[in-house]
Formats: sequence, C-alpha cells, structure tokens
Amino acid sequence: MSHGTLEPFLHAAFEAYEGCSPAEPPSSFALLLGTLRNGRALIAATEFARNARSADRTATEEFRTTIVPRFGTAYDNIHRGFWCDSRDLLRIHRQAAAQGLEVLGSIHLHPDWHRIGPPSERGLRISEAPTPMDAYMFAGTGWLVNMICYVERQEGLLCYTLGAWRPAGGPDATACAPLRIQLHEHRERGVPA
Repeated sequence: MSHGTLEPFLHAAFEAYEGCSPAEPPSSFALLLGTLRNGRALIAATEFARNARSADRTATEEFRTTIVPRFGTAYDNIHRGFWCDSRDLLRIHRQAAAQGLEVLGSIHLHPDWHRIGPPSERGLRISEAPTPMDAYMFAGTGWLVNMICYVERQEGLLCYTLGAWRPAGGPDATACAPLRIQLHEHRERGVPA
C-alpha cells in the first residue's frame, strides 16, 4: 500500500484520538480495497463505513449474548467495538467491483488505552497486536488482511505503529498470524523521483 492510501485513515484516527474521553474510546474503521496478485494483497484504497454497533439488532444481540460474556463488561459500552453497517458494506463491495477491486480486509484504531482510558482499565496493554476480541471478529469476517493502527502520544506527538494479521483458524482460536506490511511512496508515471 502507498503512504497516500493510508493518509485518510490516519487523519480520521488522529482526529478520533484527539476527541476521545475515558467514557468514549476513539473509533476509526475503514475497509481495505485492492487486488490479489502473486499471493500478495495490493491495497489501493481505504473506504470508511459507519458503525452500526448500537443501531443494528443483530449487532446489539451479538454483543449482549456473545461478546460481553466472552470478552468482558467493557464491551457493554456502545462506543466500544465496531460493527460495519451492512448497507455501507454492500455499497463499498459494489463500488470496489466497479473499479476492478475487491474488499480484502479492514483497518481499525487501537489507542494507548492503558494511558488514556478509565482508571479501571489502565492495567491493560494495548498495541498493534490483535486482542482476543479482534481475533474473534477477524475470524468472523474471514477477510485476508486485518490491519491495526496503534496510536499513542509520545513527547507531545501522535505516533502510530501498524500491524497486519491473518484471521485465526476459527471462532475459538486466538492466535492470528502476522502479515508483512510494505509501504511505498506513490509516484505518478512520468514524474521523476
């Protein structure tokens, strides 16, 4: 993927981070569009989707009956966790197909919640690695590429680290295999380096 492809997501992630509070964790999520070529996922675009976590009955039920009992009461907070709006997902799939692309995966934000979250959650250690909840969701989507952008404040600057993961082997598996990320600088044809 190019740095330019990632920029809209980073802008949204930094904005969400700056506007969050201990009661409302930052949320930023986008779908990754691209192609598969020679066993490599080439990400050409990111597309944002709405979070239907609190509005979709299926999502509400999944959180109430499965996610909260399995991953903890922190997921009772409707601002925590992302459920891609099905209408946006359909629209993005159609848009990708019209461009000769497909939905290859997603990218979402992990903040340094162990520093900025509520005192009761300061013992957690969040990073660009998937949480057990992430592994569960990655297995559910079956997407090939699942990226996590870890954002933290260091010496007054917002910094980020990227991780990319294959889904775990099944809904009860928790170990996601890492994927290598390669960023390149996008240059227009005919423009000298």
